[in-house]
Amino acid sequence: MTADSQISAIDAHLLRDLVPLNTMSDGNLQILASHARVERIAAGTSLFQRGDRDRTVFYVLEGEVVLTGGDGRDRRIAAGTEDARYALAQLKPRQTSGKTATDATILQFSDEELDRLLTWDQLAGIEVEEIETGEDSEWIMQVLRNPIFDRLPAANATAMLQRMEAVSASAGQVILRQGDAGDYYYLLREGHCSVERQGLDGKLEILNQLDPGDQFGEEALISDAPRNATIVMKTDGQLMRLGKQDFLALLEPPLLQWAEPAEVEKLLAAEAILLDVRTRDEYARGAVKTSRNLPLLRMHEAFAALDPTRRYVVYCDTGRRSGVAAFLLSQHGFDVTALKDGLVGLQQRQKAAK
Repeated sequence: MTADSQISAIDAHLLRDLVPLNTMSDGNLQILASHARVERIAAGTSLFQRGDRDRTVFYVLEGEVVLTGGDGRDRRIAAGTEDARYALAQLKPRQTSGKTATDATILQFSDEELDRLLTWDQLAGIEVEEIETGEDSEWIMQVLRNPIFDRLPAANATAMLQRMEAVSASAGQVILRQGDAGDYYYLLREGHCSVERQGLDGKLEILNQLDPGDQFGEEALISDAPRNATIVMKTDGQLMRLGKQDFLALLEPPLLQWAEPAEVEKLLAAEAILLDVRTRDEYARGAVKTSRNLPLLRMHEAFAALDPTRRYVVYCDTGRRSGVAAFLLSQHGFDVTALKDGLVGLQQRQKAAK
């Protein structure tokens, strides 16, 4: 691109005639438009080279673009033609080079974002009887917009929707009780919940409020430990729940990444941020020097303070708490890896190597 290029926003309705954007719902088309950019680019500017494996989708909205193949032959794509309805040289690696033949207006966005939104639409279009939840497509789209689906394979997402059970709840109803065994993972569709914990002194602490779209219950399923808080409905509402075995099979593997110490060292060398998710007292008694302390207990409060553009590595003593932390961070769209077996496993491997 050149310094003379001008960038502007685009209205979603301008995308409606492009392929395969013409198959998308209005809501997802609007989301794509918010992530797209439109540039006014001078004639003779290179857009991409033959053999590139970039992740950008290009459409020509005004002007002309010339595509040059390996045989040296040129093909001109003019805005407003049938050819211009399709992305430029979309096959990767690119089979042609592309540059502007005239001053041109070019639409660009990530092919990953396009694929994600197309997947959402296709999943939401599944017949209600196939989903087996009795839920409408609007709710399905709301579920799929949760950040966890950024990393969840489409097949897993489909199976999850098929296996989720709708549960109505009334104000004051206890959904999870502190100390009980984990049995379900929940998504809150309607209503509001409070998250409460009883301390050793018997005092009840209100930790958080959950609103529509929030999820909960994963900690006990991953750690195989008792529930660490009580969830109480503050209003009447509706929940979607997924059984433990389905959760462990469909959600945990894609969203929870483990790494051996050697791989962690490479991640840290690449400037990943190391987080110790043990308590402050544990951290004070001994921790990896380059780490930051982010106790699992306060993880939900820290999401807004973390940089979503950075990669994170989390650890604890055994890997149990860090596994939960990694899953929670992944749910919220962070790129995160957990140290396998934690500090205990690291020490054991070091002893065995001597």
